[in-house]
Amino acid sequence: MAIQWFPGHMAKARRQVTEKLKYIDIVFELVDARLPMSSRNPMIDEIVSMKPRIVLLNKADMADEKVTNEWIAYFKQKDIPALAIDSQTGTGLKQIITLSKVILREKFDRLAAKGVKPRAIRALIIGIPNVGKSTLINRLANKNIAKTGNRPGVTTAQQWVKVGKELELLDTPGILWPKFEDQLVGLKLATTGAIKDTILNLQEITVYALKFLKENYPERLKERYGIEQFDDEDIVPLFDEIGKKRGCLMSGGYIDYDKTSELVLRELRSEKLGRLTFETPADFHKEE
Repeated sequence: MAIQWFPGHMAKARRQVTEKLKYIDIVFELVDARLPMSSRNPMIDEIVSMKPRIVLLNKADMADEKVTNEWIAYFKQKDIPALAIDSQTGTGLKQIITLSKVILREKFDRLAAKGVKPRAIRALIIGIPNVGKSTLINRLANKNIAKTGNRPGVTTAQQWVKVGKELELLDTPGILWPKFEDQLVGLKLATTGAIKDTILNLQEITVYALKFLKENYPERLKERYGIEQFDDEDIVPLFDEIGKKRGCLMSGGYIDYDKTSELVLRELRSEKLGRLTFETPADFHKEE
């Protein structure tokens, strides 16, 4: 599966972000807590350069809490502050401004010493599509300023948003890399909905998701679909059993794999299988 998705507005956004960096004090890098590394854009390190940064692990309410804590410790080892947040409910959002003040205290003290009047912190918020940037901005500003949607690519232009007197946010369109060198990254992002379903083979995505659940959260899978045991090698019997139990059938009693795929992905994304995290720091320690 070769996933390639780089609409023109994203290329434009990259140029615009680079131009705006001189006005920015700090970068808020928003990632999906369920796949913190796979939802980090490799271009971001290059784009934001040496600006101070906070990694915001969004959708933490949907992720495995134990693993989220491991990720926060992982980023801390890399000297990158990280916070677990939920932009839907507002959990953890107060910490963002508090931590930003701590990180930027030295800079603002220097400005004050030069006679510069106090001003709001200017932050750039950046991340891949569908990671929750617009929802976060609306929650912080306590207004419906940024467009939101449950599909990637909703934000298509930049805008400054005031958050009280202490913070000004620059919203940007989601920036996704031109292609996925590691197809596993694409599978993870597709499973959680960060890529438009219309450009994907849903059966392939569901095969990955079922294999992952079988290996890492087998009890959730058994409980949700009333399955007693798994075939160790073949994923097709599991696919078939879910299809039969949920009535995803075509004429003649054959399994409708497209319908079964849609069902599994919909239930996974709506937390019917509980809080899931698709990668751990240990996976990346091996690579490093």
